[in-house]
Amino acid sequence: MSGVPAGRLPAPYAAPGRRALQVTLVAAAGFYLFRYGLDRPAAAVYALFAAVALGGLSRIPGTGRQRAGVVLRLIPVGWVLVTAGTWLSVRTWSAAAGMLVIGFALAFSAVGGPRPAGAAPGLQLLYILPSFPPYQPGALGERLLGTTTGMALLVVTEALLFPEPDPPPYRERAAHAASVAARCARLLTTPPYALTRADVRTVREAGHRLRSLSVPEADRPAGPGVRPRALAHTGLAARTLLSRLPRLCTPPDAPTQTGTSGPTAPGKPPRPAPNGPARPRTTPGTYDATDPPAASGTTERPTDPPAAPADHTERSPALPEKRPRPPDAGTRHPATTGDSPTEHTTRPGTTPDTPAHATTAPPAAVEDTGPPDIAAAVLTAVARLADGTAGCLRVGTSPVGEYKELAAVRAVLVARGMVASAAAPDVLRRHAAVLEVADAALAMGAAADLAAHGRRAAIVGPPERFWYAGPRAPALWWHRVRGHAERRSVFFQNAVRIALALTAARLVAGVDTLSHGFWALLATLTLTRTTVEETWSAIRSALVGTLAGALVAGGTLALATTHTTVYAVVLPLWMLFAFTVGPVKGVGWAQGLFTVLVALVFAQLAPPTWQLAEVRLLDVVVGSAIGAVFGLLAWPRGAQDELRFASAELLRKAAEIVVATGAAVARREPVPAVPGAPGHRSLRHAVILAESAYVQFQSEPAPFGGRGRTVAPAAVDWQAALMAGHHTLWGSQRLLEPPHTGLGPPAAGTVSRLGDHVAGRMLLISAALDPGGDTPEAPLPRLGRSLAGAGAEPPGAPGLYYATVSWLDSLMADLSRIARAGPAPGPGGGAPAR
Repeated sequence: MSGVPAGRLPAPYAAPGRRALQVTLVAAAGFYLFRYGLDRPAAAVYALFAAVALGGLSRIPGTGRQRAGVVLRLIPVGWVLVTAGTWLSVRTWSAAAGMLVIGFALAFSAVGGPRPAGAAPGLQLLYILPSFPPYQPGALGERLLGTTTGMALLVVTEALLFPEPDPPPYRERAAHAASVAARCARLLTTPPYALTRADVRTVREAGHRLRSLSVPEADRPAGPGVRPRALAHTGLAARTLLSRLPRLCTPPDAPTQTGTSGPTAPGKPPRPAPNGPARPRTTPGTYDATDPPAASGTTERPTDPPAAPADHTERSPALPEKRPRPPDAGTRHPATTGDSPTEHTTRPGTTPDTPAHATTAPPAAVEDTGPPDIAAAVLTAVARLADGTAGCLRVGTSPVGEYKELAAVRAVLVARGMVASAAAPDVLRRHAAVLEVADAALAMGAAADLAAHGRRAAIVGPPERFWYAGPRAPALWWHRVRGHAERRSVFFQNAVRIALALTAARLVAGVDTLSHGFWALLATLTLTRTTVEETWSAIRSALVGTLAGALVAGGTLALATTHTTVYAVVLPLWMLFAFTVGPVKGVGWAQGLFTVLVALVFAQLAPPTWQLAEVRLLDVVVGSAIGAVFGLLAWPRGAQDELRFASAELLRKAAEIVVATGAAVARREPVPAVPGAPGHRSLRHAVILAESAYVQFQSEPAPFGGRGRTVAPAAVDWQAALMAGHHTLWGSQRLLEPPHTGLGPPAAGTVSRLGDHVAGRMLLISAALDPGGDTPEAPLPRLGRSLAGAGAEPPGAPGLYYATVSWLDSLMADLSRIARAGPAPGPGGGAPAR
């Protein structure tokens, strides 16, 4: 650990101690420079509080250099806030009105990402400090000088003092996930067409590294601009791709060890396989990549020569007849030239598709002979695009060539699914699963190109999926702000709560002429939380700590009286101690230590008396009482309730999309283009609100009511609900892409029935999460991972039927993950799992 010897500090104090030393150096240097060097007490106060506000009160995420960049960009904002506070302090009503507007704007800026959210409390203090009498517009220049000096010194110390190692950026995490996906896609095109448990474990780890909780706040792509949105889109697409690949196991034409030729639909008799040596498959069909992999049982891939293939390999008139080839012969894949595919050199073999409900028998190896398989060609192109995506994220090389190649072979696969074919149902089912893999890879490649090159990206993705690629930055900001400017947004709730509380505190301080009234606003700012439970806990600790600090401060002032040298010597030592111990010990210690600190500061600006500690205590009581009132009145449960509401609404919107999509696919007449994708916008908006509620939920304690009201710990996988929403959106858009023909009566009836079943399960879960006024409360249902009836094989069903069923089956798997170990949290129930 650079700069501070870690061996002299316990581990919990090392990082706060390093941070405390930075703030102490800046605050003390600015304060002493102006107070004793230049005799400018106003500039001294503003230099000190600028450092404390942005270095101590704010929680700007990132490394020192990243924080320095944020503070540097905020210097002009600090000028505006100090100027506004100075001029609006002429009247109590004008200062309160400014507090309402500016307080809301600064708190609502959290929609821009973790860095604006972390800086907001410190910026609030820069307006609060000059908004109190005396009204001195002539002192504005001195105030700005002190503010600028304090922030500039903080920039220097953040950038140069105690450098921190840079964590892996999100872009590198996404590139690693793409590389893992490329490797897995290649493994699935060669015998034994399966992933080992070690492979699946690697897939899970790569996907887990992309989860927001695994990424430092500063590196999360949460901004509203094109590149942050595209990078977040890349991570989501990469996670989707990684979750789909382990579901692809043995192809239908691979003979199995038990004498059956690969997976069969549920309820169907297995097909006999030709004789040949068996190959062990280490990824069973019922193994879910989201489950913890076994600690043992990992085997290596066999390398001996492959055996003979099955005799029912998919045939197509567009492909050449089967002919023997040596094991080391070149491999082939189709590409589109007009309407028919041509042959190019690729790897041989077919791709696997074993859904979660398929047989778990291990396959035998397949001889390296036979016609080129379109599914294998798609997976080969997926691997190339995944490699290109990793290169794009690391060095900026656009994967446009690989993207076009995958799009071409995907088009061939889609064209074959337009009409009924003589291919075996298992082949069509495999093609449907491979199509989902291809779509995830295409989304990942296009998003990565946007993330690397912005609007100069060479890949033009579907506009309904990459709607943010065209608008300029102001339009994207406006879209983000407008999307959260509603009652259900937790960002809007937090902004309203803190703005009203600060405004009320400013009115009380002005009407009652509280001495040092900004301490009351500071208490309101630092003690108001997003839930009433957390607010009450903070207030109780803060009052005890402030009382203890007032006693210490009163005794110090009574003993030292007017000897300012004592205060000047003690101040930096106390500041270092306060900013080191306070963050570790909690809000009570922090308030008590800060009470002594401000007494030491103001004792050097005016003749001190012991009543200064009494004033500080009174102000904290007033400010905390106001914070408690608004914490109780304004959304007291914070994101706890909003996450339930938002997730339930998301599932209701998703159910509507599922029913509408199933009905559109089941029509016998051609389905026209759907301009604007009706319903998709509302589902996308529901996903945005649910995601923002989930982010805040991670930082909140147990719901209001405490553990006494908890019957049993609920285990709700909220991220699974978000994934179900994204999967509904993407899958529906893909299935409704024109042109395509409707299904025959048997297939149409099956799709409608399965779609209604999945939609009903979505509504059932939404009712358990957010029961209506007259809806009886019920526990969160435990659902199976596979969709009953998904193995049906209507005669003459085209590939579109199997693509739709595969989508519905995957949605069922997503829904099954929402509740895996307990009941749902009711309105007064237990704390949901995180």
